[in-house]
Amino acid sequence: MVPGFTSVIAQQPRTAVTLDALEPLADALPHGVLVIGPDGTIRLTNRLVEAQFGYEHGELIGQNVERLLPDASNELLGQHGRTLLALVGAPAKDSSEPDFLGRRRDGSTFPVEIGVNQVDTPEGLLVLAVLVDITARREVEIATRKSSEERLDFERRLADVSLQFVNVPGDQVSEAIRLALEQIGESLDLDRCTFYRVQPDGMLVDPLSWHRAGVPMLPPPSAPAEQFPWALSQLRSGRLFCFRSVDEVPEHVDREGFLERGIKSALVVPLSVAGQVVGAIGFNVVGEERDWPDETVHRLRTISAAFAGVLARRQNEAALNGALAEVKRLSDQLHAENVYLRREVQERSGTGMLVGQSPAVRHVTELVQQVAVTDSTVLLIGETGTGKELFATQIHELSGRRGRAMVRVNCSAIPATLMESELFGREKGAYTGALARQIGRFELADRSSIFLDEIGELPPEVQVKLLRVIEERQIERLGSPTPIRVDTRIIAATHRDLERRIAEGAFRDDLFYRLNVFPIQVPPLRDRVEDIPLLVWRFIEEFSKAFGKRIEAIPRENMADLQRYGWPGNIRELRNVVERAMIVATGPRLTIALPQSTSAAGRRTTRLSDVERDHIRAVVESAGWRIRGAGGAADRLGLKPTTLETRMAKLGIVRPKT
Repeated sequence: MVPGFTSVIAQQPRTAVTLDALEPLADALPHGVLVIGPDGTIRLTNRLVEAQFGYEHGELIGQNVERLLPDASNELLGQHGRTLLALVGAPAKDSSEPDFLGRRRDGSTFPVEIGVNQVDTPEGLLVLAVLVDITARREVEIATRKSSEERLDFERRLADVSLQFVNVPGDQVSEAIRLALEQIGESLDLDRCTFYRVQPDGMLVDPLSWHRAGVPMLPPPSAPAEQFPWALSQLRSGRLFCFRSVDEVPEHVDREGFLERGIKSALVVPLSVAGQVVGAIGFNVVGEERDWPDETVHRLRTISAAFAGVLARRQNEAALNGALAEVKRLSDQLHAENVYLRREVQERSGTGMLVGQSPAVRHVTELVQQVAVTDSTVLLIGETGTGKELFATQIHELSGRRGRAMVRVNCSAIPATLMESELFGREKGAYTGALARQIGRFELADRSSIFLDEIGELPPEVQVKLLRVIEERQIERLGSPTPIRVDTRIIAATHRDLERRIAEGAFRDDLFYRLNVFPIQVPPLRDRVEDIPLLVWRFIEEFSKAFGKRIEAIPRENMADLQRYGWPGNIRELRNVVERAMIVATGPRLTIALPQSTSAAGRRTTRLSDVERDHIRAVVESAGWRIRGAGGAADRLGLKPTTLETRMAKLGIVRPKT
């Protein structure tokens, strides 16, 4: 109720007072005043209550109090008979009950507190009600309660986050950070929270991020010093910064960077350990501009200290266990790469078995068996597509190094600028963009074999270093003068005439002599035609499983044609034509069309209809345009003559006029 507001009236002598005499006293009170008769009609109002409810002076006289206080009239006039006596004896309103609502003339409502007393008039006892608009008080109470609840919620979340980081295993730190970022983002209604480690050169690395559904996760800037010069300077100096709008960012380049990423408001907290900035947390809002009150800034700064504690602990652990951790990291990395390479070898062996019984292949196999048991360098020489890599794999698998996977390097597929780091490795910071140490292929092949395919394409500057590796059996990572000893068996291969390359000045003669310890000439397919049927059926078996087709026979004339063809692309070309034939095959009898000339092949498309047209035309031409009968085109293709004729008409295949 409203203690003290009606004391002036209550202390008046108990003599009848007229309403006219009461009116100036009511206007002097600092709150709204109503005088109400026993029947609920308003007999007197002061100017403040008229202003509160939006009425003109005197307009409420004679109106029922329910117009202003619809839910309080019963308590004002009593529950039984609406008599004044019931009002005077009514109990005070429990403070735990909801406030009364006053209804303005425009229909809007507002909370009020009501104090009541009786006044003796010549008309009898009337109700004197004092009304206090408590809107502002309720707003303060709600805001205070909300602030208290938010503070308690924040303290609880801070405790949760701190607890998550206590004794968290090293391999679970990243997940703990992600979970903490999610809790912060949802608690403060943010769109994105991102944790970075800050390197001494200002690069932001190892991002861990939480983002609201529908909000994209952003990678760290590739060049923060160029893209966010102002923000990076603030961060590296250890200063927290925030902005409600990107217009508040003083640097134009930074403003453009934030706008490109859709960031409208942001707060960034640096994380320091022993006075050095080692990390940062960015809190973003992308949907709308947002203020960052001091209370929010304080909370985020406080909770970010928990993240800094994690970084400090990790640095201390790294300092105590640095050497052991480095050894373990390298060991784990080598083990993981070795497992991967072993799997690669197994996958390759499933589809790349050596096939052949010709004298030429048997001779090469004998040489392979002789040299495999040694550690001598081998140079495989042969045309493209002859299977040099398969023979290299056989050399390794027959050697004492077969317990570790052979490392493969295609010297023609690696850019010259990256060849040195790929072969010999690099240290962190060896050049721009070298963000981590990289183990080279030679170091990875320690106590194993390395296969250098297309060795003739090796850049001259790398040839010098390869020569040193062969002579001294040690390498130097790019960016480090410290030599590393390696025990690696080299198997090289080329389709080039290396002696001619030496004459042209493109290949070092001393390197050639180091590689040419045990040369093996791999025969082209035209010199081992006896193996063509074996290879064809090997490829048919492979593609039958892939395409779900069953092939039972190949026309004898067709196989003879395959053996008469020169095969400039060797085994790789043979595999391709078998694959094409399998694509268009419609029955158990397979006819394999010979490759067309290079110029014709260059005009062909890869559409299935074009492949089918070329294949049928080739078979029909090889049958002398004879469709029916034994040995005819339909017989070779495994089709009914009428079916073949229909398909030829559809594809526009017409016998040329002679």
